[in-house]
Amino acid sequence: MADLLQIGGITDTMRERLEAKFTIHKLSDGDYPAEAITHIATNGHDGVAPDVMAALPNLRAISCYGVGYDAIDVNAAKDKGVVVTHTPNVLNAEVATTAVLLMLACYRELLRDDAWVRSGNWEVNGNAPLTRSADNQTVGILGLGRIGQAIADKLAPFGTKIVYHSRSKKDVAYKYYGDLTEMARDVDCLICITPGGPSTQRIVNREVIDALGPQGTLINVSRGSVVDEAAMIKALQDGRLGWAGLDVFEAEPKVPEALRQLPNVVLLPHVGSATVETRAAMGALTVDNLLQHLRDGTVISPVPECAGM
Repeated sequence: MADLLQIGGITDTMRERLEAKFTIHKLSDGDYPAEAITHIATNGHDGVAPDVMAALPNLRAISCYGVGYDAIDVNAAKDKGVVVTHTPNVLNAEVATTAVLLMLACYRELLRDDAWVRSGNWEVNGNAPLTRSADNQTVGILGLGRIGQAIADKLAPFGTKIVYHSRSKKDVAYKYYGDLTEMARDVDCLICITPGGPSTQRIVNREVIDALGPQGTLINVSRGSVVDEAAMIKALQDGRLGWAGLDVFEAEPKVPEALRQLPNVVLLPHVGSATVETRAAMGALTVDNLLQHLRDGTVISPVPECAGM
């Protein structure tokens, strides 16, 4: 039996499959045989702390439950000869649905109108104020990867004009913007689905937010670090930004009180892929990567940096 270090939680199904081939040690227990550990099962939020990775001399593979892996130092892993995997593709459609859900909830004031009915205002004060149509909008996608494309596909029936900003121009029919601020100025809604990490840290800054403007809507289903949260809150308070739909936050699960009090935001607890079906598929791929690596040294879905290992 090989030895695996479990960081964060896993499902009963994942545990059952892993226990057939691994002796599982939990990082949270604080007592594990560091020299025996060859594999890690973790997630995009917990990642692998640098001191933990450094203390495992025989580590060979890290399998991350989630598509985002910015909490894992992939370069340090590669230097140790450790391959890192993640769970792309199986969650594309679900995260795209969440992005569209947030956009529609902002445009059609779902929370406000739900409260209007529950409070009795409809009966006492009549109809709620009008909302905005989500049809025929120009939507800018920050990060046109697999999930970004899935978002574009799901918005197609709404007559949406899609434009995008990413690290490089892609072979797609959508207009490419090399400058994010310029794109924000030209769109009605900006959807963030770019990877986290140093290269995208607060890339949606005050300049971008101000360019989006008082009639603009900001949707973030990527990482909280992508948006300057303080600048966004101030813009929402001042009316310089119209609406925000957020599934991620800078210091989640801590969400600033000022943000929670705003009426022009929709807040979700990082549930972009959190359906029974999609999480089961993610768990299966996380385990499949570990079992295949244990069997023959290969993996199914390495992160891009490890594709050649």
